[in-house]
Amino acid sequence: MEREIQLSHISNIAKYASQFSSLGKEYIFSRITNTTPLPKFATAPIRINGVSILLCLSGSIEVDVNLTPNKVDENTLLVVGPNNIINIKHVDGDNLDTYLFVISPEFIRDINLDINVLQNVHISHDTPPSIKLNETEMTLLRRYFDLLHFNTVSNPDDIYARSISRCLIASVFYQLFQFAHKYRKEPDTDEADPRISRRSTYVRDFLNLVHTHFRSERSVGFYASKLFISPKYLSLIIKESTGQSAAEWIDKYVILEAKNLLRFSGKNIQQIAYELNFNNQSSFGKYFKHLTGMSPSKFQRN
Repeated sequence: MEREIQLSHISNIAKYASQFSSLGKEYIFSRITNTTPLPKFATAPIRINGVSILLCLSGSIEVDVNLTPNKVDENTLLVVGPNNIINIKHVDGDNLDTYLFVISPEFIRDINLDINVLQNVHISHDTPPSIKLNETEMTLLRRYFDLLHFNTVSNPDDIYARSISRCLIASVFYQLFQFAHKYRKEPDTDEADPRISRRSTYVRDFLNLVHTHFRSERSVGFYASKLFISPKYLSLIIKESTGQSAAEWIDKYVILEAKNLLRFSGKNIQQIAYELNFNNQSSFGKYFKHLTGMSPSKFQRN
């Protein structure tokens, strides 16, 4: 695993925020407007145990989500689900003004969302994780977040604060579903060609499979078998579509995971090797050095 951050750890960001509130381990809210550099935990690849919502009012943040770059600038909304890899690459601190809201999966499960609405929600890879909003939409979301913040800091009774927050967060999710529907990407004209459409599906499904299985499976053949195509054909379409081979994508995920385990997990190299399904520490060391230019022990010391 990457360095997994629990919501209780994210509360460390309070000192970097102009506004901050939290409801136990259920959620945290912060508005970051100062120019102080963000803490190290926020600028290294992490996996946050919760749904993260970033609403940028001004300035910009460049962030990779599962190795895919996103630029979050003025009037942009970014939503990242649990167990995704987030890596902040650059922050325009001089002009930054952004809301960050992170909700625990347990609290989300405690929200009674209308099943009839959920049946009509279609959020997929065709829905971009970042969306440009207009001024009215920005104002609407800001008011939801402000209400959540003031509810948390103003209500001394945790029972009522929790119930109020549950209703407000449900409203936020319904609004996010509306945005996802409104801004869903229309298929490219090339998608009318069934051959191109099928290739796009293979690329999407391959990356989903890698995200799910890379800790235990590094063989292109494994992923090809899941897609019912040959390894040669899978390698061809991934290379043509992304500029990187299927094997390179698998290696990227494994190395990103390995680096975070080496630096943040507190586990020794042998434990990490077994966790990433290498036969032994030696084979893991050779793999890591081949791709990074340094041994796991040297990386761990740096």
